[in-house]
Amino acid sequence: MTRTEPHDVPGAAELVAAVRDFLETDVLPAVDGRTRYHTRVAINVLGMVEREIELGPAQAERHAASLAALGMADDAELAAAVREGRVPDDSALLSVLEQAVRAKLEVANPGYPAT
Repeated sequence: MTRTEPHDVPGAAELVAAVRDFLETDVLPAVDGRTRYHTRVAINVLGMVEREIELGPAQAERHAASLAALGMADDAELAAAVREGRVPDDSALLSVLEQAVRAKLEVANPGYPAT
């Protein structure tokens, strides 16, 4: 794979993964109480950042295409159109909203059931 980014290896996602791994394997077993809780939170946040770096660009592209299919430029325009009743409450709208929520869950909580 040829890298065209202006930054050297490791990339941002790999750096985040390395820090997450360090916290998980070295720090977490050595701490307890409040520090343990906050370490777990940091591990989860770094996992989210890693997934957003990796999945975000493709998700953004799909979301923009879905919005365009509804004739909307962005989420703010869609929200205003829904509030004003300018978007039919139909399967196309439901599909766009469902895809947006699934994309958020893929980043925030990939283990959440996709039912």
